[in-house]
Amino acid sequence: MLVENIEDSIKYIQDHTSMRPEIAVILGSGLGAFAEDLEDAVSIPYSAIPHFPISTAPGHKGCLVVGKMDEKEILCMQGRFHYFEGYSLKEVVYPIRVMKKLGIKKLIVTNSSGGIDVSFSQGDLMIIEDHINLLGNNPLIGPNEEEFGERFTDMTEAYSKNMRNAISRSARELNINIRKGIYCAFTGPSYETPAEIRMLRLLGASAVGMSTVPEVIAANHCGIEVAAISCITNMAAGILERPLSSEEVIGTANRVKSAFMSLLKKSIMNM
Repeated sequence: MLVENIEDSIKYIQDHTSMRPEIAVILGSGLGAFAEDLEDAVSIPYSAIPHFPISTAPGHKGCLVVGKMDEKEILCMQGRFHYFEGYSLKEVVYPIRVMKKLGIKKLIVTNSSGGIDVSFSQGDLMIIEDHINLLGNNPLIGPNEEEFGERFTDMTEAYSKNMRNAISRSARELNINIRKGIYCAFTGPSYETPAEIRMLRLLGASAVGMSTVPEVIAANHCGIEVAAISCITNMAAGILERPLSSEEVIGTANRVKSAFMSLLKKSIMNM
């Protein structure tokens, strides 16, 4: 049934654009503006695509955008799906499998996250070097989808070194101070407690969020090369003496979106 559903989704998308991109970008909370700069863009609401979930999280527009950037064809997701929205992880990663069948070879995942490393500041951008999965689940659990990949997926280099190097080089060219670190995923939607943040620091996590890890696992299963960038939109619970809010997350993302979009564009050109 999954393969048949994906074929329906692909047919709808390809009926609406003649472009055949090989690079895709998932745009996290408050970061969807990047897709609006694509040339000759076609925007397709998730709600119109057969079998696609619908994004309900704040700051997620919920559109698939296909367009060009300096003649490179790009597919963008303006918003993603989260475990905390009530979707199964198989539903969360459904778009990744659609990307695979559309011919996507490289995927850049972005997110908004809370900084755990106390040397970080709000608005910093961080290349994810590795992750810790504390979702208590994995999108590959269940019968293996042989159409997409092997039963056991190697995660030794879940985040492509070549793509990470391209992002680092792009940051240097733009004179952007880029951070590097380990991302940890919790389910949400409640923010983490100060005690949980202290635990994560002991585990070696640099930032925490509620997304990204399922998509990265599924992309590795599919053989799609992956990189990821976190926008540190707030410091995690207990670091600063104030409560956390989604308004702060989106506000910080909006404040740094110019630098973020410049980095994303330059990175795509360097890949």
